[in-house]
Amino acid sequence: MKELQPVNQNVILKVDDLAGEQKTASGIYIPDTVEKEKPKSGEVIALSNIEGPEIAVGDTVVFKDFSGTEIDLDGEKLLVLPYADVLAKIVETEEI
Repeated sequence: MKELQPVNQNVILKVDDLAGEQKTASGIYIPDTVEKEKPKSGEVIALSNIEGPEIAVGDTVVFKDFSGTEIDLDGEKLLVLPYADVLAKIVETEEI
């Protein structure tokens, strides 16, 4: 088994639906040749050695548009992006 370890203050995210066919609510398939909006959030699965990171493995984060490099490792689609391109962390809160 291979493991991808980020270096140089990079983050690895597991992002659903990086590519591939999508289906509309009415059942029409949209091929991957059509320009689609890429996902802007993902789950952190690895961090490089970053001093005082504000995110941790398992967090869901929002990142900049058109950021990162898509990697296919053992059939799993991953996104490697600079830590600085992470914009926010999505957290669960209680209603008041």
